[in-house]
Amino acid sequence: MRETSARLLRLLSLLQVRRSWSGPELADRLDVTTRTVRNDVEKLRSLGYPVEATPGAAGGYRLGAGAELPPLLLDDDEAVAVAVGLRTVSAVDGVEETAVRALAKLEQVLPSRLRRRVDAVQRATVTVPYDTPAPSVDAGLLATLSLACRDRERVRFRYRTHDGGPSRRAVEPLRLVRWGRRWYLVAWDVDRRDWRTFRVDRIEDCTPVGARFAEREPPAEDLAAYVSARTSAAAWRYRATVRLHAPAEAMRRRIPVAAGSLTPDGNDACLFRTGADALDTLVVWIGAAGVDFDVLDPPELAEHVAELGRRYTRAGAGAASGRISG
Repeated sequence: MRETSARLLRLLSLLQVRRSWSGPELADRLDVTTRTVRNDVEKLRSLGYPVEATPGAAGGYRLGAGAELPPLLLDDDEAVAVAVGLRTVSAVDGVEETAVRALAKLEQVLPSRLRRRVDAVQRATVTVPYDTPAPSVDAGLLATLSLACRDRERVRFRYRTHDGGPSRRAVEPLRLVRWGRRWYLVAWDVDRRDWRTFRVDRIEDCTPVGARFAEREPPAEDLAAYVSARTSAAAWRYRATVRLHAPAEAMRRRIPVAAGSLTPDGNDACLFRTGADALDTLVVWIGAAGVDFDVLDPPELAEHVAELGRRYTRAGAGAASGRISG
């Protein structure tokens, strides 16, 4: 019975990650016969999962949309991940209250051993608040874009540029990237015939158009680094360029991709380009490098660092004086 339940969970997972599967493909993945696949599909249907079957050589199985939400099958790790995610959800409009309701339902059926794991993660985690509120993103919009990425379906939307100017876009979505407090969509712009990065909170009236598109070569292997490098300077109040006195490879182990981009500047230095809405946030990123540095721009950051240096020098002198007099 446990083996059958585990197989059903695996079958359901496969149906959720791809639009369509043939019977032989599922049988190969599950290491069973096609007859067993048919029987397992019937069991999923009896549990309320709307699994659709198409006959013929080009047919197969797909998970359709159901009128009612069927029972949810989660293994231990998935259940803990969902519970922790519901407790920490943010920056998405209309999700907080819904997340609380969903969390209450989930924790009601969690075994005590899993509730202890969720509580342990929550108690051991401290969230550092951002210097400014996160721009809100509509949950429905995220869902629409996520499905379009998964199904390789074109979408059209109105896009509000940084200066407030409207534009109409037709794109082939690739991935959603969350960088810091913001969500970005990496997509192929059909009219401009090039890859573009869009702030999701500036997207309005997003509509799938039904047209499927062939998969393209991504613009970069690391999309997080790609978004970081291409994000407009106008997205932040301050943009900074700092020369770090250490090789770029060494700095990549200390500075997260979300903080900014690193490019070599000779053998023993690199340029760190970053941005933030507050100078103190920039100082934190620079301090995380743990090496000597030169602020190339903006001048406000150089002045801020100099003032902090004088403040720390006074604090250090006072501490040294206190030790001597004691």
